[in-house]
Amino acid sequence: MSYILSIDQGTTGTKVLIFDHEGDVRASAYAEFKQYYPRPGWVEHDANEIWLSCIALVKDALSKARVLASELRAIGITNQRETTLVWDRVTGEPVYNAIVWQDRRTASLCNALIADGHAERIHDRTGLVIDPYFSATKVKWILDNVAGARDRAAAGTLAFGTIDSWLVWKLTRGAVHAT
Repeated sequence: MSYILSIDQGTTGTKVLIFDHEGDVRASAYAEFKQYYPRPGWVEHDANEIWLSCIALVKDALSKARVLASELRAIGITNQRETTLVWDRVTGEPVYNAIVWQDRRTASLCNALIADGHAERIHDRTGLVIDPYFSATKVKWILDNVAGARDRAAAGTLAFGTIDSWLVWKLTRGAVHAT
C-alpha cells in the first residue's frame, strides 16, 4: 500500500492527514500552538514549537492509520501564507521567531517605500503591492534588528522562507530549500 501525508500548517494550529490510494482519509491529528504578541501589531510564532508539533502529529497520524513512514509516497504541505522565517543553515535553528503574516511592524517601512516612489516598480517586478503582509520587509526587519543576522546572511549561512519552506528543509534534514 502507498499513502499520502498532508500537513496543513495554519496560523493557529497544525493538522495532519493520511490519505490512502483511494483518496480516503485514514487518520488525522490536530494541535494548536501559541501565538506571541510582543508589542501591539506584532504577531510571532515559535518555529521550533511548530516543527515539534508537526513531527508529533505526523507520528500520531501514522500510528492511528497503522501506516509506516516508509509507506508514504508523497507529502503535501500547505502553510500560513506569508509568515516569514530566517534560520541558520548549519544548526537549523531560527535566528528569530517567525513573523506572522498578520504582523504590522513594517508598516512604516512600507509607507516609506511607497512615498519614495517604489510601488510601481515593485508591482511590475513582483505582481505584489507594498504591504507588511509580504515577506520582503519582514526579512529586512530581521536583518536590521537581530544581532549579526545581516553579516551571517551576507556570508551565506542563513536561509529564508515561509513556514512551508522551513518544514521541507527540516523534513529533508537541510537537503532541500524550496520556496
